[in-house]
Amino acid sequence: MTPERQPTMAVTSTYTVTGMTCQHCVQAVTTELTELPGVAAVHVDLGSGAVTVTSAEPLTDEAVRVAVDEAGYELAHA
Repeated sequence: MTPERQPTMAVTSTYTVTGMTCQHCVQAVTTELTELPGVAAVHVDLGSGAVTVTSAEPLTDEAVRVAVDEAGYELAHA
């Protein structure tokens, strides 16, 4: 008998990114965050600056901060 694999639970985290003003900004942040290992989805709300990231494992704040910085924006302090 083969043991059944339990499905991996996704982790969803929300961050606030400052400095985004247009769809190009949204695309830049989305692209950088999507390149992080394990990231399955990124949703950006331009109006509020809220960025929701769904990943296989929890991401470190530092990894997210570096990705957002690479896109040219800043992760707001919690």
